Amino acid sequence: MPRPFKHRRVSGKPRSNYFKPAGIPLRALEEVVLTAAEVEALKLRGRGLDQTEIAVKMGVSQPTAHRIISSAVQKVGDALANGKAIRIT
Repeated sequence: MPRPFKHRRVSGKPRSNYFKPAGIPLRALEEVVLTAAEVEALKLRGRGLDQTEIAVKMGVSQPTAHRIISSAVQKVGDALANGKAIRIT
């Protein structure tokens, strides 16, 4: 039996659900999906917090915070490098 999912603390909903390259219709783009936890981790990292501080704020372990941040950075990098839309769920 898998371990139960531990909820992450997120400060609020993002103001927008999509980011996309300008001048290209959304239906013509591939999309990358970011979770609310990934957006929160990027937001906290952008404020200068380190992984340990992010883990405390989000209510997760430091290794989990590292995985969330790494996943978010990989997805955003892919979207920027390959011209994909970013959808936030």
